[in-house]
Amino acid sequence: MKSAVENLNPTRVRLTVEVPFEELKDSLDAAYKKINQQVTVKGFRKGKIPARVIDQRFGRGAVLEEAVNDALPKFYTEAVNEAELNVLGQPEVDITELKDNELLSFTAEVDVRPAIEIPDYSGIEVEVDAVEVTEEDIDKSVEQLRERFASTTPVERAAEDGDVVTIDLEAKVGGEVLEDGIANGVSYTIGSGELLDGIDEAVTGVEAGGEATFTSELKGGSAAGQEAEVTVKVTQVAKRELPELDDEFAQLASEFDTLDELKADSRKRLENMKQFDQATQAQERVLEKLLELVEVPVPEKLLEDEINTRKHNLEHHQLGQMGLDLDKYLEIQGKTAEEFETETREAAVKGIKTQFVLDELVKQEKLNVSQDELTEHLMRRAASSGMSPDQFAQAVVEQGQVPLLVGEVARGKALAVVVESATVKDTNGEIVDLDDEEDEAGETAEAAESESAEVTEGDKKDDEA
Repeated sequence: MKSAVENLNPTRVRLTVEVPFEELKDSLDAAYKKINQQVTVKGFRKGKIPARVIDQRFGRGAVLEEAVNDALPKFYTEAVNEAELNVLGQPEVDITELKDNELLSFTAEVDVRPAIEIPDYSGIEVEVDAVEVTEEDIDKSVEQLRERFASTTPVERAAEDGDVVTIDLEAKVGGEVLEDGIANGVSYTIGSGELLDGIDEAVTGVEAGGEATFTSELKGGSAAGQEAEVTVKVTQVAKRELPELDDEFAQLASEFDTLDELKADSRKRLENMKQFDQATQAQERVLEKLLELVEVPVPEKLLEDEINTRKHNLEHHQLGQMGLDLDKYLEIQGKTAEEFETETREAAVKGIKTQFVLDELVKQEKLNVSQDELTEHLMRRAASSGMSPDQFAQAVVEQGQVPLLVGEVARGKALAVVVESATVKDTNGEIVDLDDEEDEAGETAEAAESESAEVTEGDKKDDEA
């Protein structure tokens, strides 16, 4: 077999392959065997029909077609490996010549990963928010905890803002009660905004036993997005009472004996959260600076596939679970279809560039992934997916996605290397030491590139071709 490579552009090549006919022998034998098992010829036992008879009865062309279809993937893969190409997606194959007993020639056009040169990134500088916890932050945190320990006491008066009401709901569209439009015994805090628009105004001023009717757009269910006439009946009004902020509350709501100890713990937790946010911010901004330094051509076919995948996931998974369609989602977001298309394309481009650059860094820095690192990443992914680690691991193995997870971890380590060499200052001008935030660095990098996991998955499928 002879092959040659022609670069059509930085992200696409054309392979020209010539195969001497003798190299098709195994595929021809397999073709005759397959046809033997599929056809019947009078006078011959099934599977024992001579090749010359198959040629006479069914045509040599049918055998050649079967043999070529069997052989093409093997010769294509050999040509790819010989040229050391890092291909993306499936090739467009064109058989240019097929001479029986002489030659098979074909071309294959396919996208490839572009050659990327990573410049010196040690001079990257970014600014992040300073870690500052105010007394107001602490008070807000303690107040949220206090809200969780609020008690309710039924009262015989009209409902007021902040009260907890028990209600029955009935929704009608076009005068007909919806099958899923009835809910009884619903507990609702007036002013929380957790139910339908207009319900706060409807129940405020209503006593137990009273009811009100209002119009609202349904947020979910069979008639999501439609205007409905909603009747709400109040069966109970209860006043929320917050516990006193004292040592007794601290003992009730925590493991601490005093309110001061509880507040000190709240400060520590808020500082840790802000440090995590600061580390995340640093990695995101370092990544943006890194991408600005590197010229990364993006294969157009890969980009279109990535855009379509993102749209499909949004429309058929995320929005579907919320009972929304794309038009309603855009209305809620206050975006036009054109703005949505632009944002989706920009996000897809960034995702692909991120993966290409970090993969190149993995090779450049010779980074490896240990079993412990992979296991830790698997545990995090399992937790975010709502599956047990064993269930998630089994799914990963069954779907052949172990290389995908390895790639995610490796790219996380690559970004951590860049962050470590960058200068990170907070808004007060102080140098930020991120050495204690290595885990966050890995998690953030994995999140940054996981959206474009389809690129890695495409590589894996091509390797198997």
